[in-house]
Amino acid sequence: MRNSLWPSPSCEPDTYALFRGSFSLPRAAEVEFRVVGSAWYLAWLDGQPLLEGPLRFALDRPEYQIHRETLRAGEHLLGFHLHHIGLETRILKDTAPFLWCELHVDGERHPMTWRCKPLCSQESQTHRINPQLGWAEWRDTRLDPEGWELPGYDDSSWGEPLCDVSPLPEPSPADLAAVKTFHHPLTPIAEGPLATTFAYPRDDPSWAFYSRDRSCTSLPARGLWRRYDLGRVRLGRASFRMELPAGTVVEFALAESLTEGRVGPQINLSLGPSCNLDRFIARGGEQTFEPLTPKGGRFLEVHVVNATEGVRFLREDYLERCYHDPSDAAFSCGDPLLETIWQVGIETYRACAEDALIDNPTRERGQWVGDVASVGMAIASAAFHDLRLCRRTLVQAALCPREDGLVAGMSPGGCVYLPSYAFQWAVAVEEYVRHTGDRSVFEELWEPAQRNLAAIRAYWKPDGLHSVAGWNFVDWGYRAEEGPVDTACNLHYLWCLRAMERWALALGRNTSEFTEQAEVLAELLRERIAGKLSLGWEQLGYHCAVLAMHMGLINEPAACLDFMERHLENCFPNCPDAPRNDDPNGYNSRLITPYFAHYTMPLLIEAGRMDFVLDQFRKCWGGFMLEEGRTTWVEVFDTRWTHCHQWSGCPTWLLSRYVLGLHPAFQSEIGLFDFRFEPGSLQQASGRIPHPLGGWIDIQWHRDGGASLFTIDSPTPLRLRFPSGKIEEMQGSYTFSHPISP
Repeated sequence: MRNSLWPSPSCEPDTYALFRGSFSLPRAAEVEFRVVGSAWYLAWLDGQPLLEGPLRFALDRPEYQIHRETLRAGEHLLGFHLHHIGLETRILKDTAPFLWCELHVDGERHPMTWRCKPLCSQESQTHRINPQLGWAEWRDTRLDPEGWELPGYDDSSWGEPLCDVSPLPEPSPADLAAVKTFHHPLTPIAEGPLATTFAYPRDDPSWAFYSRDRSCTSLPARGLWRRYDLGRVRLGRASFRMELPAGTVVEFALAESLTEGRVGPQINLSLGPSCNLDRFIARGGEQTFEPLTPKGGRFLEVHVVNATEGVRFLREDYLERCYHDPSDAAFSCGDPLLETIWQVGIETYRACAEDALIDNPTRERGQWVGDVASVGMAIASAAFHDLRLCRRTLVQAALCPREDGLVAGMSPGGCVYLPSYAFQWAVAVEEYVRHTGDRSVFEELWEPAQRNLAAIRAYWKPDGLHSVAGWNFVDWGYRAEEGPVDTACNLHYLWCLRAMERWALALGRNTSEFTEQAEVLAELLRERIAGKLSLGWEQLGYHCAVLAMHMGLINEPAACLDFMERHLENCFPNCPDAPRNDDPNGYNSRLITPYFAHYTMPLLIEAGRMDFVLDQFRKCWGGFMLEEGRTTWVEVFDTRWTHCHQWSGCPTWLLSRYVLGLHPAFQSEIGLFDFRFEPGSLQQASGRIPHPLGGWIDIQWHRDGGASLFTIDSPTPLRLRFPSGKIEEMQGSYTFSHPISP
């Protein structure tokens, strides 16, 4: 990579560097900054925060972020604080450290003069946040050059960076909007004196933090603490302006929930030790403490460990990292609990949206295909115009294939390969086109799709698809069948083949290879399912019943739906005495998850069983997951898992689509919606969904005898296709009556 910079040819993991890039403008102009780096950085322009990054990228395709700003004529200073993590994380693979930054004015590259300095204030490799993420910060700010990011700072003693240090190819622009920073002023919900009970905090920082005495009834206070509620789980950084004596230790810790009333910096299900905190030593006087790396949590605690006098809190903020502004989408139905459930789904999605749609803001920040292919894309299309996070997941999965061509289930850092997600990837590409009308993704990803299918076909046998190397995830609690052929896996593969058939048809390509194998597999599955059903629905199992019904392989749909309802009601939280989903490696037939409800509930809704589904929403999501003041969705129906996972949010898109009635069909025509209206016994509803061509569609209806009276307002033209096949063109305000099925 030409013009990639670093202070030295190499450096140890968990080290930091500062860069100052100066430039002069002969006149006021709009400038464009293009930036990418090997790991996390913050940037300042003339002493003011500018951007943070990088956007995650595959090593074969580095992508720079773009920031445009109008600047006055004269001298300017661009400052960067970079952290070389030096190991692979869920976000990025490890690579040689570098900063790449270009300034463009009037379409031409503009010269900059660079100075740099290794930063020695970090005590390196003290503790990792957890095995999926980077390092906790452990910084003596007395060793930081004060004011280094300001234009007037004297950097004459700094060195010149080495150039062309990265072996990566030239970067290209990322097709993504800027990730935003939302400022949240904080007010403590509790505070008090502090005493240390566990010496040598470096031995175990998380335990040292958690075990401190916060009442000091028997120990002398040597510090103080404050606790804050961020309102919901958020990814971001504390930013505190404080006045402190020199040498004072300040620690910030985050947790998704309180443990015995306090913040514990341990992150559950981390596959190893965790340390969700940062530690600073004050230089003395007024100073802003702000970690470099964002971390996730809902509750924040700050500990001033070794001072009680001369401590003043001057400003307390939290800087949230989030891709989307609050949504203008809306939903109302006269049931406050359902309306709250709908809104929590929106906010959980936002909490999991940064430069990717991530697994969780706290535990790993990984970009998983399964999160997009299921609930994520459906919520995004019901609440936001910009679905580029979903597209980016699908593209980066294709950029990070396994050696045999199987697309990545999680990428671009620490890639994980799941055959079931490789099947869902193909389906998700088609779904993305249905939600957006962006057919260019079909052509862009066609060749990776062929390699993906070739990798899968290597495991095809006369009795179906045998176990494909890799973790074949169907659902938490699902146990794969004994023997080489798993029914659920083969059902996902059939779904994939049918999606590929439609994909090929859309590109005018030969569909026969997909059609023929799909027909053979469908017949094999019919025979397999019939054999299991001869012994009862329980022998087929919940997951296979749901997937088989989606594939049209169930001959008795009413009996299948009855079985699904019985299964749901026989599992926790519907049945309080049922087994709990307390172990990711555990298997039990009496388990349900909010994730798999994404597949189950549409079948029940479209069969006229919306009231059962609404009751499930009220009991399982409203009655269990919102207990104890939770404001984002738990990953499963057990509070020992992460407390913020957007794939638990299917009620949001199901309410927006089925209760309001409009389902995107943009794979046929942008602006075309299918009218599929299933209100159950609800008497009225109103809401707002995004139009793919811009603006918002406002919908309201109420019962009027045996029909519902609809009013749809849309500033942008749309076409509504009714079940009869009739299409109505609408723009402005449009009113019609629709019969309600008994």
